[in-house]
Amino acid sequence: MPKLFDIGRCCVILRGRRAGKKAIVVDIIDENFVLITGPPQVNGVKRRRMNIDHLLPINVRLNIERGANDEDVLKALKEQNLENFMKEPVRIPREYL
Repeated sequence: MPKLFDIGRCCVILRGRRAGKKAIVVDIIDENFVLITGPPQVNGVKRRRMNIDHLLPINVRLNIERGANDEDVLKALKEQNLENFMKEPVRIPREYL
């Protein structure tokens, strides 16, 4: 099975109260869980552990190191001009619900 989530990968949250928001993978905990952040200054998603079944990876990747703090993620977003992209909510298709 190919590795879908890597450090710096942007993803869409599919489940819970944060559904439809985008987040960045900061660390891989094990084969089922990753550590994500919004960062909170951009779209309100705080750093937290999430199940990979509740995330949809998209074709955007930041150049950050493993365990990067929110300031480093925000700096990488500004360098690649992705702040407005991260603020936009995503409508989740029915097949993912």
